[in-house]
Amino acid sequence: MIRLFKVKEKQRELAENASGGAPVKKQSAGELRLHKDISELNLPKSCNIQFPNGKDDLMNFEVSIRPDEGYYASGTFLFSFQVSPIYPHEAPKVKCKTKVYHPNIDLEGNVCLNILREDWKPVLNINTIIYGLYHLFTEPNYEDPLNHDAAAVLRDNPKMFESNVRRAMAGGYVGQTYFPRCM
Repeated sequence: MIRLFKVKEKQRELAENASGGAPVKKQSAGELRLHKDISELNLPKSCNIQFPNGKDDLMNFEVSIRPDEGYYASGTFLFSFQVSPIYPHEAPKVKCKTKVYHPNIDLEGNVCLNILREDWKPVLNINTIIYGLYHLFTEPNYEDPLNHDAAAVLRDNPKMFESNVRRAMAGGYVGQTYFPRCM
């Protein structure tokens, strides 16, 4: 029985080579699901997706978010997505490539979003994650912070938080930390 599969596989390979076509790389289940998710994306106008390695590498892409309301209005924030071959059974790894003063994003770009951690379920998709990221900018959450300083300022003094966000987005210092311009 095993030999039969090897013979069939060899015949298929020979047929592909005879027709002049390169052997076709088999897609993982994660790649198939991701292709479906991307083809069904319904992004807000303020979000954009790019494939820096070309369309052949769907498993690594970037999403830019430009909120049109809230503290972060008119800023542009870039996120990298690394998707595992076992997606959707494992959440994508998402990092913020834009240094941002935000209670739910630390200075290394780690993102605190429940659906990327304990609340991930295979029924969720890339569209859900992008909307979740967008929501972090329209309504930052000081109750589940990665940047504890920003969370404390948001909780205790929202006007000061807004001033710090504007200074950081314009390209300036908040405390001892410099933030490059992102507007």
